[in-house]
Amino acid sequence: MTDPYNSRQSAPSNQGNDALLTDAMVTTAFELPGYRVVESLGIVRGIIVRSRSVVGNFLGGIQSLFGGDITVYTSLCEQARQDTYRDMLKHARQKRANAIVGVRYDATELMPGLTEVLCYGTAVVVERTHLN
Repeated sequence: MTDPYNSRQSAPSNQGNDALLTDAMVTTAFELPGYRVVESLGIVRGIIVRSRSVVGNFLGGIQSLFGGDITVYTSLCEQARQDTYRDMLKHARQKRANAIVGVRYDATELMPGLTEVLCYGTAVVVERTHLN
């Protein structure tokens, strides 16, 4: 299987660009205030498939009897989102992006107890519109 993060033969360099890919450079919007997109590098994503364990199902079942936040499942979901977000950033860095716009999450139940979580967006190179 080929490496899904290296499908592009040559990635552009963003040398000389002072914007680094940090959480502040990732947005659900399609633009970043104070920056302009100079190059679009394509879709980047992180994907993970998670299953609940027997113990997790048992504890989740017990918690559901009392109502409220089912912390076992909340923790599982949050960990899956963090993992896919991290993988999306890794993919964008490999493309030499310094920002990601249009970020979205999606989740699909593949079968009972087995869920795919996807985090995706558009990797871009941005530059400041006004220098301070």
